[in-house]
Amino acid sequence: MSNLIWISDMMLTAAFTLYCVSTILFFVSVTGQRFSNRDPKAHAKRFGRLGYISAVLGFVAHTAFIGLRWYIGGHIPTSNMFEFTQFLGYAMVVTFLGIYLIYRLPLIGMFVMPVAVLLIAYASVFPSEVTPLIPALQSYWLQIHVSTAALGEGAFAIGFAAGLIYLLRTVDAEKSLKSARWLEFVMWCMVVVISFVLLSTYFRITGYEAVFRAPADIKGQIMNVEMKYSMPAIVGPKDGTLLTEGKMRPLFAAPGFMQGEQAAHKFNSVIWSVFGGTVLYVLLRLTLRKRLAHPLSRLVQEIDPDLADEISYRAIAIGFPIFTLGALIFAMIWAQEAWGRFWGWDPKEVWALITWLFYSVYLHLRLSRGWQGERSAWMAVLGFIVVMFNLVFVNLVLSGLHAYA
Repeated sequence: MSNLIWISDMMLTAAFTLYCVSTILFFVSVTGQRFSNRDPKAHAKRFGRLGYISAVLGFVAHTAFIGLRWYIGGHIPTSNMFEFTQFLGYAMVVTFLGIYLIYRLPLIGMFVMPVAVLLIAYASVFPSEVTPLIPALQSYWLQIHVSTAALGEGAFAIGFAAGLIYLLRTVDAEKSLKSARWLEFVMWCMVVVISFVLLSTYFRITGYEAVFRAPADIKGQIMNVEMKYSMPAIVGPKDGTLLTEGKMRPLFAAPGFMQGEQAAHKFNSVIWSVFGGTVLYVLLRLTLRKRLAHPLSRLVQEIDPDLADEISYRAIAIGFPIFTLGALIFAMIWAQEAWGRFWGWDPKEVWALITWLFYSVYLHLRLSRGWQGERSAWMAVLGFIVVMFNLVFVNLVLSGLHAYA
């Protein structure tokens, strides 16, 4: 069995590597046109095809990883943060491979593949051991509910990428306009996510660990438990005691409303991400001496904005019914089976509903009110920010029945 685990890990590493290669090839396809001595369109087509082939090979390796992990654990690998996050990256690639066959636009790959790479890198910061399912997850609804929800969110990611391309193409980042400032805020959000991945990877490689002992509510009983921090403690557990000598003492304690054994640890990771992302953003701004959106906008000037708008809408229109089935209908059926009720005000359920309502409003405004172009693109971008908020903040900070995720 240990050999199969090693092979599955190698398959995920191979998929990650091939996705990185695909990102580079798509980037060369887009940016290298202006430096090509021959036909720029032929250059873009050639490297775009190579980028797509690399993504397909990565998809095959990623599928092998999921299949092996499923066989080893006896269940679809979506039962914890490591498994679900890498599966979301997989769903994003699946959606991209289908969309690319329709439009053959390398620029979409240049924006989508890095997000898949970041998600897999983000997954690597969580424990990756194969563990048995807890009783609440021992149901065939696990693979039905989670896989369809992830596929829907993967399609939303394509809508986000195309919407961002539209905004970069049409919003003048040089002018101090309201839209330009909001576009720069989106750039900051992306830098924060990159910062989290870089910081988590660094502290994991260096083997940082600090252990606290603090009281925690375990099934209605207050018990002293040990909490392990993988980053220096800016915020510590309430009434906690640092057990590891020579490690940074927390500057303040976690707020009382944050319930759950690991809430303080998770909140500490969020603070590190925002702080590190802001520092990285400032350094990039000082280096470029321009808004971050400016160099990206130069890459998309030859793109037809109407085409980007169409791709964004179609991806969301495809993803919405899939997400509706997975995140709402199948989820409620499973909740009735597992907990005896179709709906509860658990944070994860609430934010799944908020996500669904947001995209419902998007489609309503698009189809009934004629919201196209910039307004539609903004909603596509903001919708995916809601998805990522649900994935990161709700899972890492808020406590609820889905805390095992």
